[in-house]
Amino acid sequence: MPHKFSDARGDKFEKAKYRVTNCPEYNESLRRRGDVTIWVSDDVVKKWASPRRKTRGDQARYSDLAIEICLTLRVVFRLPLRQTQGFVRSIAGLMGMDLVVPDYSTLSRRGKGLKITPNRSVSDKSITLIVDSTRLKMHGGDGWHEEKHGTRKARKTWRKLHIGLDPETGDVVASKVTTEHVGDETALADLLTGVDADVGRFLADGAYDGQGVADRLIEKFGSGIEIIIPPPKTAVRGKNAQRNHHIDVIAQNGRMNWQTKTGYNQRSQVEAQIGRWKQVIGDRLQARDFDRQIAEAKIASKALNRMTSLGRAEYQRVF
Repeated sequence: MPHKFSDARGDKFEKAKYRVTNCPEYNESLRRRGDVTIWVSDDVVKKWASPRRKTRGDQARYSDLAIEICLTLRVVFRLPLRQTQGFVRSIAGLMGMDLVVPDYSTLSRRGKGLKITPNRSVSDKSITLIVDSTRLKMHGGDGWHEEKHGTRKARKTWRKLHIGLDPETGDVVASKVTTEHVGDETALADLLTGVDADVGRFLADGAYDGQGVADRLIEKFGSGIEIIIPPPKTAVRGKNAQRNHHIDVIAQNGRMNWQTKTGYNQRSQVEAQIGRWKQVIGDRLQARDFDRQIAEAKIASKALNRMTSLGRAEYQRVF
């Protein structure tokens, strides 16, 4: 559960068991993830070349779509840039496409500041937005040379990945990469700029507890949004009516009961999405430049949404 008690004081619950009710369809969706035609369509030849520019400057040879497709294959299959070039070139040959594949230096240069069009299911009704963050490793040694040869230990650094999840569709609504010094509350403002849907409920952990978060959410989605953030044990009543209500319910009925009534346990889905990200995409960023890392995270989010659209597992509780 999102809020964990110690074994000495917490009650013992037997773990619930589930079974997948659509195994054939879900297995086929997993197979289709490795089908290159999912990532490279037949009509890509018409959009491969960059449209002729009407302003001054050099004419680009490849469109943004061509660069995005190459970088998507790199992210999905975890390839270096040079191998990505050879991989796309072989796909074009096998599919009978007359394409000139961008070289690895072009992919690296054009990846900086690349505009990524979102890809997710569109809904007319309000969605539930669940946000969380995690740490992604960067380039660098793995510590073997330090232990073997006694070299100077490098300063460890990483990037923080902030994601917003729609639990109804399973899509990553927004993603943002920041440095390790940026807090969750600070990064929320930029993360919300990528949300193009109306949000009726907002779920997050205690790191987002603050009046600044509530003000940004109300400014973005209106005063009718339901904000579900657990206040700390030492929380006191203030000006926020919703937060005061959460404090009163926890004081009267306990935190576990509050989690059940508010649906806060649904926040575990964003933790599962983070685990899926690291399992499918990886826990390390391939790009070294910060702007390219931002584009890589957006491409990874779009690729995960594409995989989700192929099929999701449907569960039924058996115990």
